[in-house]
Amino acid sequence: MKKLLTVMLVFALGISSVAAALVYDLIKYADTPVFEKEEPVIVEITRGQSFASVIRTLEEKGIITHPLKFKVISRYTGHDKTTRFGEYHIDPQMTPMEILNRFSSGQVVLHKVTIPEGFSMANIAARLESTGLCDREKFMALATDPEFVESLGIPATTLEGYLFPDSYFFEKNPSEKTVIRTMVGKFNQAFDQKWRERAEEMGFTVHEIVTLASIIEKETGHEEERAKVASVFHNRLKRNMRLDSDPTVIYGIENFDGRIRTKHLRERTPYNTYTLRGLPPGPIASPGFASLHAALYPIETDYLFFVAKSDREHYFSKNYEEHKRAVQKYILGNK
Repeated sequence: MKKLLTVMLVFALGISSVAAALVYDLIKYADTPVFEKEEPVIVEITRGQSFASVIRTLEEKGIITHPLKFKVISRYTGHDKTTRFGEYHIDPQMTPMEILNRFSSGQVVLHKVTIPEGFSMANIAARLESTGLCDREKFMALATDPEFVESLGIPATTLEGYLFPDSYFFEKNPSEKTVIRTMVGKFNQAFDQKWRERAEEMGFTVHEIVTLASIIEKETGHEEERAKVASVFHNRLKRNMRLDSDPTVIYGIENFDGRIRTKHLRERTPYNTYTLRGLPPGPIASPGFASLHAALYPIETDYLFFVAKSDREHYFSKNYEEHKRAVQKYILGNK
């Protein structure tokens, strides 16, 4: 009996030693970089993908060489249940444990897209499609859906002017709704309660200010000029003068070819401020922070006209006679 107990004890100790060795090997594996490539790799985990499939992907890309060890570690630590879908940036020096932690953290690769100031909805939709983030038609359908626009708290029938120009970072394949909500949310951050109160104090609605700001945005690319351009439009509105803004005319022309003609200035469209008094029915582009600020806080001037100079800045005039002379000089080239 003693002999049997001795044999069993030795056997048990042998098993314990093997188990300890295996555990040590797994711990060492978990904390040792195994990815031998020099360049980082992007690994995509799709929605609903099994963890076994994730391991196969890692093996195929040469990121792991011992899939069984990786599986045991992930199961023991619970990472096989907490991995989130998305694209992940895997660096060469990452250990298996660091890779698992990244998969569970949701630190996915973000794709940058920059929407410049003055882009229209159509421009924005095209930019998003070109970067692979959105489908242009789906985006435009949502942006022009009155019910969806209303659900976002926007006082308009489309989102023209309310898709704030900025740099955005999205995960791969975001929904069009996610992108739009993010951009409108950025607009609401910019156009805060203080600005809403300022618009009311001036006798304007938020929609009217955004409309005016979009015209200012399209009229000048010089930030220091915007408050002066805003003063011209405010002065004209107070005097019930037409705004006579070329960008509004262009917005109302379908398939504009890049050249504005006299017939365009005479054509009656809802956006032609050469034929209609007051503001057009809505924005013609997405104004940035500076143009919105200029519309709300114009400087006080007596200017009623401005004309572009050769350096793309503008000459401002207080009366029509002065303006005519400026046109002769800067547009027609007559000294």
